[in-house]
Amino acid sequence: MRILDFLPGDSIIVSLNSTTKVDVLSELVEPILLSHPNLDKSELMKTLIERERLGSTGLGGGVAIPHGKCEGLDRLAASFGRSGRGVDFNSMDGKPTYLFFLLLAPKNCAGEHLKALARISRLFKDPLLTNSLKQAESANQITKLMEEHDLRYP
Repeated sequence: MRILDFLPGDSIIVSLNSTTKVDVLSELVEPILLSHPNLDKSELMKTLIERERLGSTGLGGGVAIPHGKCEGLDRLAASFGRSGRGVDFNSMDGKPTYLFFLLLAPKNCAGEHLKALARISRLFKDPLLTNSLKQAESANQITKLMEEHDLRYP
């Protein structure tokens, strides 16, 4: 499983406008809704906010991986966004979050969901990748960086 298998280039937001956790989630859901018009935004937001109540998906190091399972999906769906200012995402280290990888999975695919989360976590623990993503100037450059780093791991 490769990240670009479920993260299309048109789901990358180079510069998020949002300044709060809920607004970031809402902004990250938008590209997914474009490719999955059958999904309900309010249901997605409810799922993501409920997951955040269990514990922040802000990993620290400027990275968050909000995620959840939802009805109406037949495969993994994802979006990526970057904030130049940083957002208080209640991260484990108490520092602002700059890189957000939103992952949504069908309700009935626990294994695939967990594999994808593990892969994303592994990649985003690499400071070379995260620093490069913070400096990237376009969605194409972000895609290329993710692809290059993803190929380094079996």
